[in-house]
Amino acid sequence: MLKDSSVGILISTYNWPGALKTLLQSILRQTRVPDEILIADDGSTVATRKLIDWFRPLFKVPITYAWQEDKGFRKSLILNKVMKEATADYIIQVDGDIVLHPRFVEDHLQTRRESMFVQGSRVILTPATTANVLAGSVEHLHCLSRGVSNRFNAIRLPALSPMIRSNPYSSANIKACNLAFWRKDYIAINGYDNDFQGWGWEDCEFAARLINAGVLKRRLKLAAICYHLHHDYNSRFRIGENEQKYNETIQSKHAACSNGLKQTGWAVDKNVSAIS
Repeated sequence: MLKDSSVGILISTYNWPGALKTLLQSILRQTRVPDEILIADDGSTVATRKLIDWFRPLFKVPITYAWQEDKGFRKSLILNKVMKEATADYIIQVDGDIVLHPRFVEDHLQTRRESMFVQGSRVILTPATTANVLAGSVEHLHCLSRGVSNRFNAIRLPALSPMIRSNPYSSANIKACNLAFWRKDYIAINGYDNDFQGWGWEDCEFAARLINAGVLKRRLKLAAICYHLHHDYNSRFRIGENEQKYNETIQSKHAACSNGLKQTGWAVDKNVSAIS
């Protein structure tokens, strides 16, 4: 077992403060509170910033918030911008429309291993249950809750979790709504690739470079449970180009991207707010 590590939660969000509020509330209920919260905002209106400022006094840990102008889907870029300010040893990445089980962070820390990243699962909620969660009428979500479409992912039996395995060399079907990695590994591969614009494949390409660097995938089931609020799909207008970039990473086996964390600056980008 590894010694205790500092842990941060990395959140990507865009123009859904109601969902972000629910996520932050679930972080407050964690049995192991994270040591820092990093919020990457890809162009939300001021309502999101006001929500975060409202939550700041409720947390005893720092909240680092980075915002950039809305110029389409540029999640990779804003993730790198906020990760430049990260200090935690271990990073758990989630989307801003996720609700965490109270032992979510605890479970991830129990699973962490050197030279590995962890792909967790998500539970999909129906539109009706999503509306009830956002309205505050659902106190606890569990595997028997109404409106859960894939109940197996809502079962928490961490003692049995090691029995479920997957190909550690596969970067297919990676979802960053529940993903964990070491910050040092993020730095080593130069973070996310800033050249990804438009929705799709940026998470898989990131994972592929981790694997190319010798950081293998561990699949996590029956632990670190999270619930995904229902929403409409993002535009997929660049899905073909992004898939091609992912395939190039698979074929070339390169680990570090040429336009990533190290190339991401603050002073030169006037469209990004100061981190606070």
